[in-house]
Amino acid sequence: MWRKILVLVLCMCTGMLAVSCKKEEGLKDGYYTAEMSDYSHGWKEYVTICVMEDKIVSVEYNAENASGFIKAWDIPYMKNMNKITGTYPNKYTREYAAQLLENQGRGDIDAVSGASTSGGNFVRLASAVLERAQNGDPTVAIVESEKEE
Repeated sequence: MWRKILVLVLCMCTGMLAVSCKKEEGLKDGYYTAEMSDYSHGWKEYVTICVMEDKIVSVEYNAENASGFIKAWDIPYMKNMNKITGTYPNKYTREYAAQLLENQGRGDIDAVSGASTSGGNFVRLASAVLERAQNGDPTVAIVESEKEE
């Protein structure tokens, strides 16, 4: 629920700040979401974009657990992961989202060191959400999770 409200507020604010932008052909205005089909280590990743005037104006990438708690808000997880990998969910999710927003889905996504699995999932989720935006399909895209070993 909070995720939807946050995305709505971000889209409204970003849309008000946009004065004139080059149009990205093929993207339909609206909100589009893609999520992984399964939980991985207790988290299900998702990407939500807001498109206004054929341009991506906001991107949210995160993961939530079964109760809806957002991974980027998990401080103990962040501290532990940062010690081990040098990054953490609140950092790498923003980096991946910023790349998609900047390149508007037209460029490669550079992997963030320490978050390569999430990076691979982000690329797959972004592809699915962009396809939804091109088709104007607001239903949630389900991206098949890779099997854990």
